[in-house]
Amino acid sequence: MKKLIILITAFVLTAGLFSCKKLQKLTQFNLKYNSEVTIKSTVGINIPINLYTPPITTNSESELSANNTHKNLVQAIKLKELNLKIKSPAGQTFNFLNSIELYIKTDSLPEKKIAWKTDIPESGLTTLTLDTSDEDLKDYILGDSFTLRTKTITDHLITQNTDIEINAVFWVDARILGL
Repeated sequence: MKKLIILITAFVLTAGLFSCKKLQKLTQFNLKYNSEVTIKSTVGINIPINLYTPPITTNSESELSANNTHKNLVQAIKLKELNLKIKSPAGQTFNFLNSIELYIKTDSLPEKKIAWKTDIPESGLTTLTLDTSDEDLKDYILGDSFTLRTKTITDHLITQNTDIEINAVFWVDARILGL
């Protein structure tokens, strides 16, 4: 009888832990934001160039609502992935770029470095995945909007303006319906 009670208790505990992990996964989702920046044709190299995106509207209220949660239930938001893709001119690659850093800012919060790539190889890449910070960006993303500043250093002359698409994926950990 004792063995049966121990077996049932172990089963209930295991099922409970498994269910909690499944429920926790239901409270996590991604938010995607896109923007663009133009690197102007330059006459110099190895000079830091700062570029700003237009304000990016977060629509956080509707995004959170679509995922059955609210701002006050969000526990953390982290940058999961940040990719850059050359949109134009045709045939342009990231060979001209030595390094890049991206910073996030709101009207009420200070600038924070969120992604970077240094020593970019001259290998004909037209897309680039940046390294990302592990910092909690909840206060930045839950606001009405944010801007990104891009700091680039080129190691080749750029003869034409280069349009770059910025694709960011933020991981959200929130409680859903109080779970």
